[in-house]
Amino acid sequence: MLMIIANAMTEGMLLAMGPEERLGLDIKRAEQELMAAKHTALKPTGLTVPQYAALYTLAGNPGISSAALARTCLVSPQAMNVLLKNLQERGLVERTPHPWHGNVLETTLTEEGRAVLAAADARAVRIEQAIADELTPDERDTLRTLLDRCVKAVRHAG
Repeated sequence: MLMIIANAMTEGMLLAMGPEERLGLDIKRAEQELMAAKHTALKPTGLTVPQYAALYTLAGNPGISSAALARTCLVSPQAMNVLLKNLQERGLVERTPHPWHGNVLETTLTEEGRAVLAAADARAVRIEQAIADELTPDERDTLRTLLDRCVKAVRHAG
């Protein structure tokens, strides 16, 4: 980072923001640490982080369409279809035609899917709890508010 700044300064470019004002790398570092920790925690269950997220979401939203599941899990519909196909091949989810909309597949957890999710969630919740334990309830609320404001600012700037 310092090399980039030094090069920019020697090339006569003005930096609109100094490195101490930029938050993008801090946000990305926190997100990467969280995902790496969850990846490691989930490995014994045979699930990836996106697969865990899909199973977790399905547990609370049985029958959700793959498009809605993709939006909730922050992946593309194409990636979700591949993910669901893999989970279905492992016997963790069932996909059946919607009773009224035959071209829409409803996805639900199987008994095996519920068991794998329970094992995975027990491991993932430790990481979430470690984060929660570092913050007071008010700080958690503040963090959520601040992150929401960051998301809105990025959308507005884009």
